[in-house]
Amino acid sequence: MPPSSVSSTDSTKSTTGGVQSLERAFDLLERMADAGGEVGLSELSASSGLPLPTIHRLMRTLVVCGYVRQQANRRYALGPRLIRLGESASRLLGTWARPYLARLVEETGETANMALLDGDEIVYVAQVPSKHSMRMFTEVGRRVLPHSTGVGKALLANTPDHEVRALLARTGMPAATEKTITTPDGFLAALEDVRRLGYALDDNEQEIGVRCLAVSVPNSPTAAAISISGPAGRVTESATDKIVPVLQQVAGELSEALASQNPA
Repeated sequence: MPPSSVSSTDSTKSTTGGVQSLERAFDLLERMADAGGEVGLSELSASSGLPLPTIHRLMRTLVVCGYVRQQANRRYALGPRLIRLGESASRLLGTWARPYLARLVEETGETANMALLDGDEIVYVAQVPSKHSMRMFTEVGRRVLPHSTGVGKALLANTPDHEVRALLARTGMPAATEKTITTPDGFLAALEDVRRLGYALDDNEQEIGVRCLAVSVPNSPTAAAISISGPAGRVTESATDKIVPVLQQVAGELSEALASQNPA
C-alpha cells in the first residue's frame, strides 16, 4: 500500500477518535453540571455507560486543562476555567437576544430584559430600554434572587417542587417590598399560576410601583427568560392581555434563532 494511503487512513482514524473523545468530554461536563457540579467517577460511569478507564483518562485531561478539578475527597468538580467560557457565552446570548428585545419594546412600549438562571441566582444578560421618559432600568450583569422576580418564576416554573424548596432554603426569601413572597408554599403556588397562565408576574414584589411580565424561552441551551417591566399604572391587567401574547411569540422566535445557532 502506498505510504500516502497509510498516512490518510491513520489520519482519518486519529480524527475520528479525537472527535469521539471530544464528544465524550463535553457529555461528561454536562453530566457533572446536571449533578450539581461535583461527582465521582463511578457516578459518571453509571450515568454515561462509559467504562471507568475511559472516564478516568478524559477527566485527567480535563483536569490538566483546568476545566475540572479533583477534590480532596477524590471526587471531581467543575473547574474555574469554565467560568470565563460561561461569562463569554452569556454575553453572546444577550447580544443575539437584543433584536428580539428591541421588538418587544416597539410592540409593548416597555423596557425588555433577558435573564438566565446562574446557580441559585438570576442574572440579567441583556436589556433594551423603553422610549418613555418614565421607564425601568436594570443593569446588565445584575444578580437577584428568584423569589421576588417575574423572570425567576418563569425560569423555575417547571422545576420539581423539592428542588425549588432546596434552592429557597439555600438563598432565603428576604422581602424586597411588602408584597414580596416570603414563604416556600407561597412561591410554589405562584409557580403553579405560571404553569396555568403561561406567564409569570412580578406585581410590586421587587420594587413598589413596578410590574413585570415574563416567559421562559423554550428549549434554550441554558435556562433563559425574557420580560417586560414598567410602571404599574401602564402595565395594567388590561395591558397584560395584550402584552403576554407578544412575549410568548417573541420567546418562540428567539428559541428558533438560538436553535439555528446551535444545529444538532
